[in-house]
Amino acid sequence: MELVSRPHATNLVAWAKDKPEVLVLSADLTNSCEAGDFLAAYPDRFFSLGMAEQNMMGFAAGLAREGFRPYVHTFAVFICRRPFDQVAMSIAYPNLPVRLLGFLPGITTPGGVTHQAIDDIALMRVIPNMTVLECGDATEVESVLTVAHAIDGPVYIRMLRGLVPRLFDRTEPMALGQARVLSCGRDIALLSSGICTEEAMRVCAALKNQGVGIFHLHLSTLKPFGDPTVVEALQSVEKGVVTYENHSIIGGLGSATAECMAELGVATPLVRLGLKDTYAHGASRSYLMKEYRLDATALLQTIEGLLEVSFGITEEALQQVPIDVQAGSHKPEAL
Repeated sequence: MELVSRPHATNLVAWAKDKPEVLVLSADLTNSCEAGDFLAAYPDRFFSLGMAEQNMMGFAAGLAREGFRPYVHTFAVFICRRPFDQVAMSIAYPNLPVRLLGFLPGITTPGGVTHQAIDDIALMRVIPNMTVLECGDATEVESVLTVAHAIDGPVYIRMLRGLVPRLFDRTEPMALGQARVLSCGRDIALLSSGICTEEAMRVCAALKNQGVGIFHLHLSTLKPFGDPTVVEALQSVEKGVVTYENHSIIGGLGSATAECMAELGVATPLVRLGLKDTYAHGASRSYLMKEYRLDATALLQTIEGLLEVSFGITEEALQQVPIDVQAGSHKPEAL
């Protein structure tokens, strides 16, 4: 599996070259949010607003009203908590095309509760006019800007930084409102997002040899939440539905799926894997994923519980399962 170094930093410069309306805003986290290369390439299109996120949101709103397309770069917690009123009233209420790039989503940082955005999807989903996207790999990091740029209104993006795995084929970029079908089956529907998809792919590969049919969808659009493929998966499986996210189970992918199932009248059991109404603490990503049952082993045990069977697959065996770059398998009738 390929690991791509700082895909957003490289892509942002190339993507914005012929888009003079694109401006980048930072709040004293320029290099931490991979905007330093943009600053070097286009210094006249970069604004450092200091550690004043509330002011930065108002500044971005003003730029958008003048015809520019501001791309706000900061940590997710500093988009969704501190300036929430400014995001809601100055940006979303007038439906302005401001793009909010939130880095360090969930437990991808050892910085503890002050830096871990475990409630950002819930907060952004509840704001009218707001589109919510999440990157799961390098291909999506490299294509999310194009998706966001085409949306007429505000967009919140859960962005990845640093070394990012490439799970999906370069030729199949992120598409608004379309889930990636990674495997098909009639036993379990597995809906994963963000960094959890890599773990889910490992489990699905291990269970394929056990004859388990998993309808695995990777979700990069978390609002709006109306892909017909999701509906098909929820209605077609027999044993249960599992949601798997780097976020609280309250308000995120798990809640969106539960709402969808309730409205459809789907009575299949639902298990939500994520942070269970708790804060995480500061530690490595791998430690936190195991501690809060977000690793591949926890997902395997959840599926075993729904199927009422034990496959005897060890944690070590799971970690050794190879993951190949996936091409999509969208079915024409599901588009």
